[in-house]
Amino acid sequence: MSPKIPEPTAFPRERAFLVGVEIRSEPSPLSLEDSLAELRLLVQTADLEVVGETYQRLDRPHPDTLIGSGKVEEIKVLLEETAADVVIFDAELTPRHQRELEERFGSQVRVLDRTALILDIFARHAHTREGILQVELAFYEYRLPRLTRAWTNLAQQTGGGGGRTGSQGGVGLRGPGETQLEVDRREIRRRIAFLKRELEKVRAHRQRYRQQRRKSQIPVISLVGYTNAGKSTLLNRLARAQVYVADQLFATLDPTTRRVELPGGHVVLFTDTVGFIQKLPTQLIAAFRATLEEITESDLLVHVLDVTHPNAVEQWKVVQETLEEIGAGDIPVITALNKIDRLPDTTAIKALSDAFYHSVPISALTGDGIPNLLRAIETTLYEDYTPITVHIPYSEGHLISLFHEHGKVERVTHHDGYVTMQGLLPGRFLARFTPFTRSIKTVTQTDHENGSTDFPDS
Repeated sequence: MSPKIPEPTAFPRERAFLVGVEIRSEPSPLSLEDSLAELRLLVQTADLEVVGETYQRLDRPHPDTLIGSGKVEEIKVLLEETAADVVIFDAELTPRHQRELEERFGSQVRVLDRTALILDIFARHAHTREGILQVELAFYEYRLPRLTRAWTNLAQQTGGGGGRTGSQGGVGLRGPGETQLEVDRREIRRRIAFLKRELEKVRAHRQRYRQQRRKSQIPVISLVGYTNAGKSTLLNRLARAQVYVADQLFATLDPTTRRVELPGGHVVLFTDTVGFIQKLPTQLIAAFRATLEEITESDLLVHVLDVTHPNAVEQWKVVQETLEEIGAGDIPVITALNKIDRLPDTTAIKALSDAFYHSVPISALTGDGIPNLLRAIETTLYEDYTPITVHIPYSEGHLISLFHEHGKVERVTHHDGYVTMQGLLPGRFLARFTPFTRSIKTVTQTDHENGSTDFPDS
């Protein structure tokens, strides 16, 4: 009888029950079913096992539990039947919602929301010091208002005036819950302040690095798009790089920059950025400010879109809205219609090209369409001139010189404190002048006569 060979012990995966929520007064780019399917992918990325799911449509959120009381009882029964360890809501729960739901479901089941799940995934995939700092900051800012449950056992011992008041508190039992909670809050606030200082150093370092890049006048192109659209695969194809690629959401988190030579011999820098997703937690957007500024400082954006995804149009809208939110809405964009190798015929490719402005069909995996994408990038950066009117303070003299050196100046008008320049600029310089354009109204003759200087500060 041969001896048994010991096998490594595998820890059982946690069992997750999913709850979709649709608030009719809060429109979402994805349908309830599609959003719940996306949550399922997030859960799988977090290495949890989905054991069940349900959903509810509401006119307005319930003030205590987000969903209706009847649905809460239904889910409680389903949690027992499926032996779930955690219930995850496809919405952001307020601290009150989370506290009430945890009390209804019992201490054996943890209650999480979509934000907590995404934060967990980010924590798994952050490897650089900057990424780890950003995720930790986002986590603490999310966790701070939700600390009460962590000290419930102590909080229940607070207060109490002794026997005459009927309180169950007593000597040695009054106060420790609140004291411990406040100590914990102070420690977290100190940690948040420290993380913000460290990230400010990172931000300053990135700013100095960007200034050096500007002096070299090498254009910077950011790859943006919905998570799992193929940005890292495209960067690997363009730069022959070895960026980590996986068929999962948020596989890469830390930005990667590589040099690429365009067909005409120009050298550019491509940066692979963090993927976007609907309902991206506000804590992450704030914490990742230093990283997202890489996008806002770009000369050109390549929006990588997975055209095989059933919600491709909705994902495109989510990315565009996020770009507007972070202040990158005015940067020139080329849409790379990715994964055309999975489409059935060329007719579908032609239809997609017509549907998206300034788009190029490609396959980052096979390389189809990559030469066309590079030519489109080169044309946008170096050959296409865009009409522009800017109002530049004299303190920004380097921009005035830049316009004269690389643009085609048609008219210059001097004012008290600033100069108005009209003409044509190559695409690679447009982003630098965006802060000095007026989007609300054009400059009128009255403005000139009155000496108005209501322009953005330098």
